[in-house]
Amino acid sequence: MIVKSLKSENYRNLENEIFYPSEKINVIYGSNAQGKTNLIECLWLFTGGRSFRGSKESELITFGKNRADIEMCFRTKEREQTIKFIIQGGKRHPVLNDVPKNSLSQIVGSFCAVVFSPDHLTLIKNGPEERRTFIDGAICQIKPSYASLLSRYKKILSERNALLKDIPHHRELEDTLDIWNERLSVEGSAIALQRIAYINGLTEPAISFYEGISSGRERLSIGYKMHYPANINMGREEIAEIMLDTLRKRQNEDIYCGYTTTGIHRDDLTVKINDMEARSFGSQGQQRSAVLALKLAEAEQIGEYRGENPVILLDDVLSELDSTRRNYLLKELSGMQIFITCCEPFVDAENTVHIENGKISF
Repeated sequence: MIVKSLKSENYRNLENEIFYPSEKINVIYGSNAQGKTNLIECLWLFTGGRSFRGSKESELITFGKNRADIEMCFRTKEREQTIKFIIQGGKRHPVLNDVPKNSLSQIVGSFCAVVFSPDHLTLIKNGPEERRTFIDGAICQIKPSYASLLSRYKKILSERNALLKDIPHHRELEDTLDIWNERLSVEGSAIALQRIAYINGLTEPAISFYEGISSGRERLSIGYKMHYPANINMGREEIAEIMLDTLRKRQNEDIYCGYTTTGIHRDDLTVKINDMEARSFGSQGQQRSAVLALKLAEAEQIGEYRGENPVILLDDVLSELDSTRRNYLLKELSGMQIFITCCEPFVDAENTVHIENGKISF
């Protein structure tokens, strides 16, 4: 995939102009708070995902304005396409190839990218939610229907949690809880199965990349940790039965807590280095190397599933890596369109641009 042009109007602090990137390496440099990350974030939004900075939609609009418009033209192996967003009223309203869409899930998978940011380097260090988000976001790009599956599960989970809070005040509602138990088990088992399949495919390239990053001195292993007594070798029906049984057994505990204490929303991606938990025992350098290996493996998986490479977005990451890891990363990403942000350009690029107060200059 290749980004051909990016147009923005009233998006954060970016000037209202069109950016035409190189099809290879693009270096965007400038001082802090000038708009470098805003540009990377804008490109990432076209995947249909949320801002990798955790920003709300309303925060994407230039201060004092009530609407932002962004548009990207990109080339896939089939043809050139466009995605537009009108950002207004706390939402992104998507338009794909001049056809308005009802939801972001309808454009997921049209444009694929992998983003590295300083926040992602804490993927190992932080809690399970961040690792689940990594897995789910990666699957959505290769299987767009997965986004709808996640949405259904989250809606059912929300309804069940609301019911759990009401039951202590209306005990007669407890009889209806099993309906939600069954629905949650059905959707949850489907999600678990897809996560397991994805991680199985991610494992070999991640191990290989980590071996390259560590020069063969260390060994990486990853796995899927379930929050209920199932295992990764089970089929969907068996996992669903175990989920349902666990929900029923924990029903009283859930009512007491007022939320669902078990399910795929509490599962985790385990990452070990030399058979030791990377989160607890890995050094900062080892944790960063593990994240780089996972991200490189994610990019490779997208390329294999889609038959074309994703766009790579490197937001102020290379400066935090030593020269060995930096060179290895760029070598493995060769052949892909890359956007790199930094304070000073230190990478040879076909297109090096300066950004100041949101204005790009060549």
